[in-house]
Amino acid sequence: MSSTPKISQPAAPSPAPRRLVRRLPVVGAIAAGSVLLLASPAFAHVSVQPAGPAAKGGFATVNFNVPNERDDSSTVKLEVTLPTDHPLASAMPQPVPGWKVQVKKAKLAKPIEMEGEKITEAPVKITWTADGKGVGPGQFQQFPVSVGQLPKNADHVVFKALQTYDDKKVVRWIEPTKEGDPEPENPAPVLKLTAAAADDGGADAKNGATTATAAKDADGSDTTARVLAVIGIVAGIAGTGFGLFAGRRRSS
Repeated sequence: MSSTPKISQPAAPSPAPRRLVRRLPVVGAIAAGSVLLLASPAFAHVSVQPAGPAAKGGFATVNFNVPNERDDSSTVKLEVTLPTDHPLASAMPQPVPGWKVQVKKAKLAKPIEMEGEKITEAPVKITWTADGKGVGPGQFQQFPVSVGQLPKNADHVVFKALQTYDDKKVVRWIEPTKEGDPEPENPAPVLKLTAAAADDGGADAKNGATTATAAKDADGSDTTARVLAVIGIVAGIAGTGFGLFAGRRRSS
């Protein structure tokens, strides 16, 4: 009698891969948590962003973004100090529901000129104070302001800010950020400026000259057309007279 062949059973998986598979979700969670921990300070910064173009020497609307970096209290006050090295002649906050706003002005040590007018005082601080709960945990608030004129000979504008919580704690966003150095713990908001808008005077003059030339050419063409039309009419009349004269001669 032939013996029944033995079917080999697959080898049991090694416990090492099992442990590796079980550890993958843990490793992924740790990695994701590390990314969040590294990114969270950036999200917590008070910052300033332009709502549109922020060109040198022009006016712009900017938004001061205030996130709540804490989970046990609310932001109830924001103080923004405007630059004094390049004073802004105008700073007009947009009303924000639930917040009172106050703009403080001061006399300038050196008057500035804007649109032919001498400015002797300028806004130096804007303060927003919450009427209610303010910016709660896990929330952020934008504070829009129209500012100008922006400096013509600078690449950026620094706005120092103080963020106050309902437990009286104050976070001072006033540290300068130096190019090439690590970002400080509490950096001051920085508005980056774009190149100044091109002067349209030369373009307008060029367009005006082009338009004048085109009009002159059009007038010349129109005059030529009129002369040719008169010549054509005269030629037509002459041709008609010659035809009538020739017909009479044949009939006679």
